[in-house]
Amino acid sequence: MSGDRWSQTVVDRAVAALAGGADPSRAEPMAAYMKHVAPFLGIQAGPRRHLLRRAWKGLPAPASDELGTAARRLMHLDEREFHYAAYDLIGRYLDAADDRFLTDHIEVLLTTKPWWDTVDGFGSAAVSPLCRRPGAAAVVDRWSASEDIWLIRAAIQHQRGWKDDTDIPRVLDLCDRHWSNQGFFVAKAVGWALRDIARLDPAAVEAFLDRHPDHNTVAVREARRGLASTSR
Repeated sequence: MSGDRWSQTVVDRAVAALAGGADPSRAEPMAAYMKHVAPFLGIQAGPRRHLLRRAWKGLPAPASDELGTAARRLMHLDEREFHYAAYDLIGRYLDAADDRFLTDHIEVLLTTKPWWDTVDGFGSAAVSPLCRRPGAAAVVDRWSASEDIWLIRAAIQHQRGWKDDTDIPRVLDLCDRHWSNQGFFVAKAVGWALRDIARLDPAAVEAFLDRHPDHNTVAVREARRGLASTSR
């Protein structure tokens, strides 16, 4: 199967599968919850993943650019479920992603029709696992230094799910860089990062908060929730 053919087959199968599972009665409430960033078909996460698994069953493994091209094509469809399908696809075939995948494809995907749902979805499916690879630190630093709130959010959260492998000083440094940014989506990312670290090293989070007396209300609230959970 040629490169372009693989990518288009993925998209065509996703369109057929999800169109068949559309539920108009759910579509408007789902769109409203996401502030109408995109229209919805009305398919919840579990059924969506089931439909896509069936649709993509039997496909050969892609090359890295085939995977990225297919995900980008899905992101350019209208309904939000196709955007979720883009990160479902990457999660399914992540082993195909090469060392340029973050810059060649994920950066574009993070900033295409962005909202917290897709940014965090790509974060879990691609950013977090791919940032374990050598050389990813430079990409994270570039995103952190950008003026794009979604790239900043992805940078701050790039170690979510790493648990005991978390580089605590590294994440705290990213939180420090963006402490003065009280825009909700960046502040929330800082707070979540601190909350995650609180489970691993509560003293480090307490010390961080002591060094930052100028309150970032959203971030502090999330950090304190993490600290509270460790004291139970």
